[in-house]
This record gives sequence, structure tokens and C-alpha cells, in this order.
Amino acid sequence: MMGSEGADLHGAFHNASASGGEMENGQIYNSSFPQRYDIGHVQEVVRQAHEELRQLLQQRSEIMKRIGTVKQTISGLANLFGDAVLNEELMELVDRKTSGRQPGFTKACRMILMESGRAMSSRDICDYFQEKLPALLARHKDPTASVTTVLNRLVEYGEAEAVMANGRRAWKWVADSASNSNQRSDQHVTSSVA
Repeated sequence: MMGSEGADLHGAFHNASASGGEMENGQIYNSSFPQRYDIGHVQEVVRQAHEELRQLLQQRSEIMKRIGTVKQTISGLANLFGDAVLNEELMELVDRKTSGRQPGFTKACRMILMESGRAMSSRDICDYFQEKLPALLARHKDPTASVTTVLNRLVEYGEAEAVMANGRRAWKWVADSASNSNQRSDQHVTSSVA
């Protein structure tokens, strides 16, 4: 974690770059910020910041997987018992809120992928749109490219994962694998009872 020295150094770099900082003999100097920093110290601060960033990105990935699992569980329960088991806030959080208008394109792609429970190609998602939400698809000149862009964005957000399925690129909703197997066994028990 960056300490106060790191924060001071960050400020110095910002000021130096804004007003033309110079480097002399392994030290950084700026006339508007009359301090010199040893390049070894700078590299240590950069190393610490890099390590913190790496840890935060790892945490974000784990959190997004957990969010995916919880959303998928809630959505599965709503599919089994009806949307009445969800309050308004929860319906919005899992992208099931029904308004008078159609959902946004990204939101619809997210919902399709999350509820499918399998890897889907951009063509699969376009077919789903064509069947269920044709007006939303009609707004796009190249629907497959638009869907692919959204799916790649969901990968960047940590919500989806790109995989190969039947020799083609596909995407699947990211969720904890242990929770998924628990959910599958819960669904199996529920279907056996029903």
C-alpha cells in the first residue's frame, strides 16, 4: 500500500510532468517542486503501486464471480417461484425490473447470458433477440458485431468469460464453480420433488 511518501512522490510526478520535469543523474527535479527524488525510490513506489493494483484487480475478479453467482441464484429462484419473491430493488439489481420499455442492449445481453446457464455465441444471442426482442436488435446495423462488442465489454467488467464452444468463440456468465455445482444440485433436488 502506498504511504505518505508515495502520495507525495505521486504529486511530485504529476507536477513535474505538468511543468516539464527533468531528470538528472538518476534523480527527478522540477523547478516548481524543488525536491529531488532518487530513481530507486521512485521505482520502489511504482513496484508497490503495481502490486496493490494487481491485488485489487484479483479481488475485483473474485467479487465479480461472486456477484455473478448470487445474481444467477436469485434469477433461478425467480424463474422457479415467480418474480413476486423479489422486491423492486432486487429486481433491478438482477436486471429483471419490468418497465414499460424494453431493456437496454447491454442489459439484455447480460440477462440472456446470465439466464442461459451455458456458453453462448454471438449468433446464439442474436437468434434469441430475433425471437424475443426483435425491435431491440433492429436498431443495430450489424447485430452480430454489436453483440460481440457488448460480450467483450462484459468480459472486461469481469461478468463474462470468453470460451471455445464447438470450435467457435462463445461467452458464458462468470460464477463461482463451487456455488454453481451447489445450485445445480439444488435445482436437481427441486425438480425431483416437483
